[in-house]
Amino acid sequence: MKKMTLVSVVVASLLLVGCNDEKAVDTTKAEVVKKVEVATAEKSESITEKATKAVDAVKEVASSAVTKTSEAATEVKEAVKEKATAVVESSKEVANKAKDAVEKQVAQVKEVVAEKVAKAKEAVSTKEVVAPPAYAACAGCHGKDGKLKALGKSEVIAGQAKADLITKLNGYKAGTRNVSGMGVLMKGQAEKLSDADIETIATYLSGI
Repeated sequence: MKKMTLVSVVVASLLLVGCNDEKAVDTTKAEVVKKVEVATAEKSESITEKATKAVDAVKEVASSAVTKTSEAATEVKEAVKEKATAVVESSKEVANKAKDAVEKQVAQVKEVVAEKVAKAKEAVSTKEVVAPPAYAACAGCHGKDGKLKALGKSEVIAGQAKADLITKLNGYKAGTRNVSGMGVLMKGQAEKLSDADIETIATYLSGI
């Protein structure tokens, strides 16, 4: 706009001066051109300055955006790390509680089992074993529980192995066994016993 104004001034000057004064015209032209060049230079400097300011402003905004983005990323990273740590701690706490609960239940089960075992042992130890009818003839010499030595000579028969007792009774019954001179007496007693009676007696005595 300023350049156009200067041109208009030049044209007006030319019209006023006229074509006869060529020297004046040249001078005026030179002045006008100089003024136009100065104005153009000032305009260029103004544009350059504004462009520089604009670039600086863009750089500042970009730098601020990068800084804020970096700060936000750091905050997110710290938040995620904190949350992960909290989750791990919570998981450990849950696992420890579960472990304690299981150990407590195991201990309770052990106590119950131990109590039942103790009661079972007590019941077995206090339970009175009833002698079978077939043992009645034996009780006179060996005692009702087989813990006496018959006539002070024989071994205690209570608590012997069932198989050994069956073998010995069958030996006496067949007359092939004679211990401490008791063979004849035992043969008379054993002959009265059936195989079932011998097994019953052996089972009773071995359980004492």
